[in-house]
Amino acid sequence: MSFFTHFFGVSWQQMQAKVRYRILILTLLPILLTLVSLVFITIYWNISYTGKQLFMMVKADLSVAENTLQQVQVRQENQLERVITSWAFQNDFRPILTAEKFSNKQSNLKETSINHRASLDAFLLQQKKQFHLDYLRLISVADAADDPDLRQILPKLNGLLPYSGLMVLPHERLARIDPELAVTARIPIVTTLRAQSTTQTVEGRGLLSRSLLPVPDMEGKVAWYLDGGILFNRNTWIVDHIRDLVYDKGTLPERSIGTVTIFLDDIRVSTNVPLQLSSHDEMPGRALGSIVSEEVKEKVLINGEQWINRAFVFNDWFISAYAPLEDVRGQRVGMIYTGFSEAPFIHNYLLNIIELGTILMLVLLVSGLLVYRGAYSLLLPIERIHQVVQAVQSGRNIRIGALDLDRDSELSNLAEQFDSMLDLLQSRNAQIQAAAEQLEVKVAERTRRLHDKTLELQSNVALLNETRQQLVTNEKLTALGELTAGIAHEINNPTAVILGNMELLRYELGDNADVVKEEIDLVIQQVGRITTIIRSLLQYSRPGEFNAPLEMHNMTAIIEEMLVLVRHSIQKQEVVLITELNATCPVQVNKPQLLQVLINLVVNAAHAMDGKGRIWIRTYDWLQQGVLIGVKIEVEDEGTGISPEQLGRIFDPFYTTRKDGTGLGLSLSYGIIKRIGGTIEVSSILGKGSLFTMGLYREAKEERQNNPYEGLHFAGNYNEMSGE
Repeated sequence: MSFFTHFFGVSWQQMQAKVRYRILILTLLPILLTLVSLVFITIYWNISYTGKQLFMMVKADLSVAENTLQQVQVRQENQLERVITSWAFQNDFRPILTAEKFSNKQSNLKETSINHRASLDAFLLQQKKQFHLDYLRLISVADAADDPDLRQILPKLNGLLPYSGLMVLPHERLARIDPELAVTARIPIVTTLRAQSTTQTVEGRGLLSRSLLPVPDMEGKVAWYLDGGILFNRNTWIVDHIRDLVYDKGTLPERSIGTVTIFLDDIRVSTNVPLQLSSHDEMPGRALGSIVSEEVKEKVLINGEQWINRAFVFNDWFISAYAPLEDVRGQRVGMIYTGFSEAPFIHNYLLNIIELGTILMLVLLVSGLLVYRGAYSLLLPIERIHQVVQAVQSGRNIRIGALDLDRDSELSNLAEQFDSMLDLLQSRNAQIQAAAEQLEVKVAERTRRLHDKTLELQSNVALLNETRQQLVTNEKLTALGELTAGIAHEINNPTAVILGNMELLRYELGDNADVVKEEIDLVIQQVGRITTIIRSLLQYSRPGEFNAPLEMHNMTAIIEEMLVLVRHSIQKQEVVLITELNATCPVQVNKPQLLQVLINLVVNAAHAMDGKGRIWIRTYDWLQQGVLIGVKIEVEDEGTGISPEQLGRIFDPFYTTRKDGTGLGLSLSYGIIKRIGGTIEVSSILGKGSLFTMGLYREAKEERQNNPYEGLHFAGNYNEMSGE
């Protein structure tokens, strides 16, 4: 049972249909909209302003980190100055170094006495440990000038003032300063999500915060340089110090982690980003060697801009701030990052939304209950009226009657008027029912008469169409019979003379007739074909007078013979005949008549292409429901095509579009195929070509006299050809 059914006693669909509940909904809707608007406004303010505050906070954290990094370099300079100004250096080492300078023009510390050198190295080692430096050394002016890294700093020195800056040194140069630095700087590269892929496996370079302080001799001239600094690779003191400054306890929500990172290019060389998120007090390991995300690298390292936004840090989303780091030459060599995890803030957002939603539902529930109880006495009369309306619709004859309301109540007046209207409506319905019964009787009678007249009219129209079609066919056959008789009389005599003379020619030439034997045989064969055509004309006009002999033939042999016969007809034309003869089933046909049909179709195809183009002749076995029933023959051209208006008339006798045509070729072809029970189909695309398809059964079927055009099909294009 749903909430609405349990609380209100009706389903949600019934609730929408009932007036009382619709009034309840309309009453509660302003309250609902107000509360929902309040929730969304609160969420908007929370996300918008709190989000801006988070970005402002992380930007301020970045500024603190940058300032702290600068203070580290300032502290280094002060530390070097304290070494130079110390009592031990001024009294124990400086006079000796000055004396050695005047005694040795090369000014090389390597040539000092072993004891003096050991004492100086021990003093510098003590100072290095005291000031937490990674290296501290004293070099001569000549050695400094020969050092390619220090040559970048020397021009920036101002008198006896120190200078500090960032510097990236490869593995070999780190080893020249201190072999331990080269070992410490090596960091394995860690594959990182959302970071650009790399083939590098180890980062061997070192990122130094380097300070150089000129050291004057007793005469005040610069004779040495004190070189010291910190290696950021694997350094945890600086990033942890910055984290403790900006992310002290109570500055972030519970389970939120504040992190600081120093990058060499896009690789984390000093960081407190954990390998996996855990509580603030647990550090399972640092994500050294991991790579910054690709979008941050693009904006900060390549474009030199700050990134103040959410970013994917190693394995989670953080509210992040990145800024580029530049070396002593002003080139971008890395980044500094501060940020804190985003998930706790999102958790707080969702918790606030749930709390607001819960308050909304409680307020809405209490308001609905109060409104429902307050409007119950008003809604009961409305429910009574609704029940009466439903009963009347179902055919029951009931009335509203008296309501427990004052006589002057609007609902009481409405109920009285509604009862009066129902009484009047009942009287009118009785009158209408009587009139409707009379009307139904009259309509039934008129409908029956109209149906009889329609059947009679359809019968007359069908008879008229049949008669007209028969008359047209008889006229065509009559004209064809007369024409055929004249043609037979006029052509048979010349053909007989030609045939006789060819026989006489062969006899007179004797052995010399072998030279033109093929031509003589071809002439005699064509004369026989003329006789066959005349016979076919007579067959079409008076088919009952002829009984053409039907024999079983292989279709491939007939097609090959047809190609020989049409060779002389198209040899002067640029027509290419392409054959695909795949039929294996023999069929029962009249060979001369089928040759006549095939020659007619090929010649027509050549004329349709103006004597230039390709004609495909295909044969294949005719299967129907998996059973071999005959052979299909296709003749396809790439000519001008046949328009839809002409497509329905091409098999009519005497219909032709050629100036020198008689209009009998296709009609005779159709008659020949029809009389052996075959089918012929044609489809054409205007401007692309036509396709004629003949279907010949393995055993010829008896001619269907009642429907002479059965088996003839037309289609608009190759994809719409009708079935058998």
